[in-house]
Amino acid sequence: MSVTANPAPTMRAMRGRLTGIDLARGIAVVGMVAVHSLYAYGDDGLPTLSYRISAGHASAMFAVLAGVAIALLSGRAPHRPDARSAGIAAGLVARAIVIGVIGLCLGYTDVEYGVVILPYYAVMFVLAIPLIFLSTRTVAVLAGVGAVAAPVLSQLVRPHLGTGFDHQLSWGTLLHDPLGTASEILFTGEFPVFVWMTYICVGVVVGRSELRSPRTAGILVALGAVLTTTSSVISWTILHPMGGLDLLVEVSGVETVDEILRFGSDGWVPTDTWWWLGVASPHTGTPLDLAATIGSSLAVLGLCLLVFQLRGGVARLLRVVTSPLVAIGTLSLTVYVGHIMFVNSDFDVYGPWDGYIRQLVVMSVVAVAWRATAGRGPLEGLVRSITTRVRRYTETVVTDRQDESGRRRERSG
Repeated sequence: MSVTANPAPTMRAMRGRLTGIDLARGIAVVGMVAVHSLYAYGDDGLPTLSYRISAGHASAMFAVLAGVAIALLSGRAPHRPDARSAGIAAGLVARAIVIGVIGLCLGYTDVEYGVVILPYYAVMFVLAIPLIFLSTRTVAVLAGVGAVAAPVLSQLVRPHLGTGFDHQLSWGTLLHDPLGTASEILFTGEFPVFVWMTYICVGVVVGRSELRSPRTAGILVALGAVLTTTSSVISWTILHPMGGLDLLVEVSGVETVDEILRFGSDGWVPTDTWWWLGVASPHTGTPLDLAATIGSSLAVLGLCLLVFQLRGGVARLLRVVTSPLVAIGTLSLTVYVGHIMFVNSDFDVYGPWDGYIRQLVVMSVVAVAWRATAGRGPLEGLVRSITTRVRRYTETVVTDRQDESGRRRERSG
């Protein structure tokens, strides 16, 4: 028998908790759409407000919420090897395969309009399987160690790897260059899984906490604010009083340094000097970038949970106002795939803001209508249907084998 999860909360509390997570997921999707659709810089050459808010933070929150989902799917408690845990592991593999297939089918799209995260996301689900057997404390330690060690090891490994792809991961890259595809997913891509597993670990720890408690939500907000602020202060200290900025310019050149400090990078930083690990810019994959984006993810998730835990007129108003985002969150995979297909189609003939607003309107209307009538989105339903069948089949097979093994031992005894 596996270790049991915490006692089931009331249906009212469960709905509030899950709705808060859906709201956070909806915000993450809308943020990723903003990064893909809106200008990164203005007429002055500086990052736009939308880019500063969303770049790096939206995709990181997507990954943290993936970890939360894994915790919920596995019963919010560690397991020991048995039929149930085998079913959960098989279900995660099936989920990864379906999401990976969808992601590779989007390989025809242009990376200039946004790198498709789904193939990376799929590998994260597979690599997260061992986490379901570990205690929450152990997973938390892995998150802390990974936030520091993974970027350092990445700096050591990447000089020995080829350059990353300048196109999407696709069936072609997987079949013709499987080693390059593995390298891209793990180290040299936009969302390097070797580093990004830190987000998954954080999400698993959060998912196992008492998410229906306002106290937990408050802790998430406070911890997120501390991480975000501290990472910025440490980065500023390294770059300015400690002279890191001058050393970076001396080694990498002023243009490269200015570009990365203002707009971030493509999932990693150059390996020509260790001082790069002192930056906290988006998508740089440094310890300080991880701390900043984990912090923003925790803070937003905590606020979203509070929206559905607090009582009173203001809370009710917030729930009404955010209902389209909640609906988008319940259809996040479908909405994300639809967005990627749209911005790569001949139908996207609009300017940045016109196109972005139109996408938000269409996503909101479709998501609200679909959630009110059909429930889960079409791609979400597909993923759930396949993973549920695989999970049940695996549990049945393992149980039958255990029973047969038990009968053999009885006969031999």
